[in-house]
Amino acid sequence: MGDFNAKVGARRIGNTVDSHGLGEINERGEMLVGWCQENDLVVANTWFENHPRRKWTWISPGDKYRNQIDYVLIQSRFQNAVLSAKTMPGADCGSDHNQVVCKAHAKLKALKKPKHQMKYNLKALNKDPDLRNKFTIDVKNKFKALEASTAEERQWEIGKY
Repeated sequence: MGDFNAKVGARRIGNTVDSHGLGEINERGEMLVGWCQENDLVVANTWFENHPRRKWTWISPGDKYRNQIDYVLIQSRFQNAVLSAKTMPGADCGSDHNQVVCKAHAKLKALKKPKHQMKYNLKALNKDPDLRNKFTIDVKNKFKALEASTAEERQWEIGKY
């Protein structure tokens, strides 16, 4: 969302801008549309048919001009999640801009837990002395590596490095 100070107009431009905008496109609007097309974005404000007072986002001093220059941009992948986009002309926000409101529906997926956790066969360790010795050696080697890293950390703290 932002104040882009660009007018994208009321003419459909590819899948980026739809015909429900306001006014005519200007040079900054052409730059914004080009940037949106390069980055696969959609101007959400222009995809919903609203009353003109729900479209304009800025009013000039003296109420001479009303323009749509603030937009909600969304990745085209998520365009179907946007339910509505419009301005709130009565909101008192201490600015000559109207607030832009966008309603979207987000559907979050649950994370899948790993199906198989590694299980240790403790009975086999009790029955087979060779397997038990091999397991003991593996565990000791892992702890030696851990002790070596903590020894280096102690030397670092002392200031030997």
